[in-house]
Amino acid sequence: MAESNFVDYVKIYCRSGKGGRGSSHFRREKYIPKGGPDGGDGGRGGHVYLRGNRNYWTLLHLKFERHVMATHGNGGGAKKSFGKDGEDRYIDVPCGTVVYDAETGEFICDVTSDGQVVMLLKGGRGGLGNWHFRTSTNQAPRYAQPGEPFQERKVIMQLKLLADVGLVGFPNAGKSTLLSVVSAAKPKIADYPFTTLEPNLGIVGYRDGRSFVMADIPGIIEGASEGKGLGLRFLRHIERNSLLLFMIPADADDIKKEYDILHNELVKYNPELLGKRRVLAITKSDMLDQELMDALAEDLPDVPYVFISSITNSGLMDLKDLLWKELNKETFHEVERIVHKNLDVSALQFDDDDDYVFPEDEDEEPEEYDEYDWDEDDESTQN
Repeated sequence: MAESNFVDYVKIYCRSGKGGRGSSHFRREKYIPKGGPDGGDGGRGGHVYLRGNRNYWTLLHLKFERHVMATHGNGGGAKKSFGKDGEDRYIDVPCGTVVYDAETGEFICDVTSDGQVVMLLKGGRGGLGNWHFRTSTNQAPRYAQPGEPFQERKVIMQLKLLADVGLVGFPNAGKSTLLSVVSAAKPKIADYPFTTLEPNLGIVGYRDGRSFVMADIPGIIEGASEGKGLGLRFLRHIERNSLLLFMIPADADDIKKEYDILHNELVKYNPELLGKRRVLAITKSDMLDQELMDALAEDLPDVPYVFISSITNSGLMDLKDLLWKELNKETFHEVERIVHKNLDVSALQFDDDDDYVFPEDEDEEPEEYDEYDWDEDDESTQN
């Protein structure tokens, strides 16, 4: 069940509320037959916000909520009564969620911290009542402003996992095994390739009660940046990691060549990854003696490295020390430097693309006013 609950991208329809219409009411009381205009302003429509919530780790809760709509503002009333504002809608998303326009693929916003609030759609302003339009030459205006219309759009939300260390490697390199040994995470482990079909997160304990977050990314194959295998779908999770831990088994034909292939796939996907700090772990080193380790070390890439074995736990403490040292350098958690590319929406497939239609507005109001062109100067008269 846990495997099917990981949802890292969804498409939803969002709509803000439209502004309520202004009132064209006139004061009518006993002994005051001509009290003049006293129509109140309409309420504003509800906004649609995104809000970061650390209690969510996937977008599963939005998979079946295809429509997110704020309510409309109410119309103004007599005695200069203001209409009620529409109710705002907050969409809670896990930290690390990136939002794109579903029609154009254009990047909209990025939610990275708990409690961060971003306005996605602005509600329409409420119309002014006829009380605002009285003048010395027009003391009984019989018109008022309609409310501003709502905004609507379809958006694609993608989750890019926030983690300190991201595990990068070919299938069967020992990534899931390492995560299961150094943390309480329980990823699926087997002796055949492509066992990891979704990212896994684990909290790695360190000395003196300190800890950091490690992410197991599904295995990358050559050509993943061009869409081969599963790599293209999950490469975006690596963008969020502060440090990349490349894992290559000791029995590989050419460790340096495999490292170069992995590194090139990441750079092809996003050149911004070139500046990420990198560490190399030679896994399954329990089959090596010291002489073989020294021989392999002569032809390794120019990055910090360590020989480890998740089966015998050899080298794991040295690995933690190395990771903690790298994480606490000046480039720790440089999330702000990530440049999000626009999406190629033609390459994404959704089950509901063929029959998706915009929902109808059930709160349509009768047209009682002439067409009104909103101007930015009108905002100064709004409360």
